[in-house]
Amino acid sequence: MKVTGIETILIRNIAPYRGGRYWLFIQLTTDEGITGLGERPTGHALDLRAQISLIKDLCEQFIIGNSPFQIERIWQAIYASRHDYRHPGLDMTPALSAIEMALWDIVGKATNQPIYNLLGGQVHDQLRAYAYMPTDGIWENPDKAGEIAVKLVEEGNTACKFDPFTPIFPHPRDFPLKTIRHVAKIFKAIRAAVGDELEIGIGTHGQFSTAVAIRVAKELEEFSPFWFEEPVPPENIDEMARVAAHTSIPIASGERLATKFEFADLLKKQAAQIIQLDVGQCGGILESKKIAGMAESFYAMIAPHMYCGPVAAAAAVQLDACSPNFLIQEYNGNSLHNDIFKEPIRFKNGSISPPTAPGLGIELDDAVVKKHLA
Repeated sequence: MKVTGIETILIRNIAPYRGGRYWLFIQLTTDEGITGLGERPTGHALDLRAQISLIKDLCEQFIIGNSPFQIERIWQAIYASRHDYRHPGLDMTPALSAIEMALWDIVGKATNQPIYNLLGGQVHDQLRAYAYMPTDGIWENPDKAGEIAVKLVEEGNTACKFDPFTPIFPHPRDFPLKTIRHVAKIFKAIRAAVGDELEIGIGTHGQFSTAVAIRVAKELEEFSPFWFEEPVPPENIDEMARVAAHTSIPIASGERLATKFEFADLLKKQAAQIIQLDVGQCGGILESKKIAGMAESFYAMIAPHMYCGPVAAAAAVQLDACSPNFLIQEYNGNSLHNDIFKEPIRFKNGSISPPTAPGLGIELDDAVVKKHLA
């Protein structure tokens, strides 16, 4: 079997724009009629012409004419054959991830197996998942956070995350004690309303200086947060390790890292215990499996990041199902995440059921795709 073609599919997302205003899918075709889907997460990008060009260029050079089963060989060729490719970054590596997951989709369909069966087999029958807590009005009235938490528990959720410190930019920066203690009031209201029935992750985006991050952690420790996410900007792992050494709250990080090499440093320096790798950004499914394996040797858990479209989300589910150290999966979707597939991967009652269909376990609904083409 040989890969014979590449098509890019640009989808115009719907509000709320979960995963970005656009989703960029790729579809690889083979000489045996099997196709594979992949996705390059777009974040908040508005002009994707450069990324589309990069994906097509990589496929012309490294994919067309080759066997889709040679995933490791192809990955290494793309990553290491050019001087400017070898350094991972969130331009090239997501393009590589999209291609890699499409190859895995083909291999799964060719062998009639879900991808997780080709990576060691299914470990988890159900995947615990979490969503963001709606935050409208809770800053003005912390007690409202308790009301929202009650509703989340009634819907079957066991965990959520919210970003109590805003705005995100500029960073890193200081937050006054008054602000920190007001956030503590929100946590206190949640605990008063639902007790220990709901885990609460502190979502941040590297907003704090090291000193403020330590101060925030100390103030919130009594509420036992699920994790403290990116307490400082992720590029300085030594400072994140300094925060980790000063708090009992588990540190979570990884959504902005690429390839096993960056994650190795994070783990070696004990900067994070919860690894939020992004399958669509860090290098693909096999690279994610390697990262999860490294994390397992440090007794660290994975909680894959999901701010993407539904194809990359489906790839994360495949990783989750076969990873012994899987903790929880972020679910940050809207209705189009479900509607665009004939058989969607659903987040229900706080969990996701891994699909049993071959490959990624998904199939695009052509009518819905056509309706949302950009």
